[in-house]
Amino acid sequence: MKNLVQYLSQYAAYHRDKRNIATHFVGIPMIVFAVILLLSRPLIELGGIAMTPAVPAAALAALFYLRLDIRFGITMTILLGMGVWAAMPIAGSGTLIWLAWGIGLFVLGWIIQFIGHYYEGKKPAFIDDLVGLIIGPLFVIAEIAFKFGLRKEVEQAIEAQVGPCILRDMSKHPA
Repeated sequence: MKNLVQYLSQYAAYHRDKRNIATHFVGIPMIVFAVILLLSRPLIELGGIAMTPAVPAAALAALFYLRLDIRFGITMTILLGMGVWAAMPIAGSGTLIWLAWGIGLFVLGWIIQFIGHYYEGKKPAFIDDLVGLIIGPLFVIAEIAFKFGLRKEVEQAIEAQVGPCILRDMSKHPA
């Protein structure tokens, strides 16, 4: 298994334009919440405990993040837990509401992502490696941490491999 810097560097290579990264701050949380929401049905009783497919999915993702990095992993675990908690009332609101929110957020999140990749001038990372789908949320958290001056050693290691974030000149961008 790759380490944190290797995964984030591989993902960052597709995400150096600041506008693309900004769209990911919106699109990726929408997609992650949509997936959690869509996995929040059916509700199954296991030994008196209410369980949905979202719980084991979030737990597996949390374990992956924790194995990569304890600090980012704890953050991701908390956020995934909050997502599971927030999805429950929507999932219990009725099938039409559940599907409308889940599918709507999923589609809108991807539209926002593809707008960002237009600015980047590169395809999304998951096209070349499906692991990009699970690294994307971690990338967003890492970028937020970097904006607050946290985890500078990780940011510097990534930039040493793929360069700093930039703002591309759109006049040179293929239409």
